[in-house]
Amino acid sequence: MAKTITLDVRELPPWERHPKIFDIFDNQLAPGDTLQLINDHDPRPLHYQFMAERPGQFEWTSHEENPRKWVALIKRV
Repeated sequence: MAKTITLDVRELPPWERHPKIFDIFDNQLAPGDTLQLINDHDPRPLHYQFMAERPGQFEWTSHEENPRKWVALIKRV
């Protein structure tokens, strides 16, 4: 059964964010599982990093809920 892990990185120092996100993606998500990422800005640079480093391994959707809350759903495929 697919699961969703929620990670709010807004309180993490910027240098810890991407390593934490990739650690969860690589070590805690099985195919079909989703990481729900809550961020304080548009996660477009992270999306580009995923495209470069994990091509074909994920599906991505994101939207802005308010100026300090962006939500990205990163599904492992």
